[in-house]
Amino acid sequence: QLVESGGGLVHAGGSLRLPCTSFDRTPSSYSMGWFRRSPGKERDVVAAISWRGGNANYADSVKGRFTISRDNFKNTVYLQMNSLKPEDTAIYYCASRPVGGDWADWGQGTQVTVSS
Repeated sequence: QLVESGGGLVHAGGSLRLPCTSFDRTPSSYSMGWFRRSPGKERDVVAAISWRGGNANYADSVKGRFTISRDNFKNTVYLQMNSLKPEDTAIYYCASRPVGGDWADWGQGTQVTVSS
């Protein structure tokens, strides 16, 4: 079970950090990812990180502003979001993926709203 938190309302230019904790002790060998769904749009990947944390990938729209990291001892993955824009408004979800598999385990999502 993945549980996200940290969402809320923030002004443009502000920051938020979203933690996602695995209460089922997701294996540290799994990749972890953050996704978001904006109103009227499909769910898109925001960032993903390898099991050792040495390889992170980002959507072009968030490069340089968002940072994904993980703490395998705490079974938690983080999404640090800086310089937030109104277009970042969405429900943010975390997910896990086994090696060679699909994104199969999802959290319930946390709402992020950025006001202009």
